Amino acid sequence: MKTALLLIDIQKDYFPGGKFPLVNPLEAAQKAYMLLQCFREHSGRHVHIQHISIKPDAAFFVRGDSGSDIHDSVAHFEGEPIVYKHYPNSFRETNLLALLKEWEIERVIITGMMTHMCVDATARAAADLGFQIIVVEDACATRDLQYGDTIIPAEQVHKAFLAALRSYGRVMKSEEVIALLAGEMVA
Repeated sequence: MKTALLLIDIQKDYFPGGKFPLVNPLEAAQKAYMLLQCFREHSGRHVHIQHISIKPDAAFFVRGDSGSDIHDSVAHFEGEPIVYKHYPNSFRETNLLALLKEWEIERVIITGMMTHMCVDATARAAADLGFQIIVVEDACATRDLQYGDTIIPAEQVHKAFLAALRSYGRVMKSEEVIALLAGEMVA
């Protein structure tokens, strides 16, 4: 099955010292890097997706600010495809769908940040567009959310969104995805 890896918004502002740090972003980025290296080593299709805010009062991912750069843990290499987006859904007003169609992709493996926002929006859109999806649970990160007076810890936010995304496709750990891909190469 023709598969592509999506690395969504693994950008400096989400890491310690950034303008909008998440909970455990480095751990998630390291798992995304394992998958990225697997795709690089086997000439697999992969694409970095970078959010650039178009809001004039944006607090993070500001155009030209180093915080909007892709984090070094999953550094973008020259010549690798990159999609620039301005909305949570990576397909909205971007060339992502055209790129995946050009590659004849049937399945997308989704990693990135934030689980409850851009990962969720992109996974649902990909499923609606007819792609099989795999969301890599340990290669995604999010943050605590607040609703009224209630603080919802990042771990619960992450798990709740992954539980919902199971209705759209598979949710797997990075090691399981690598084993799946290895099995498909042998078959």
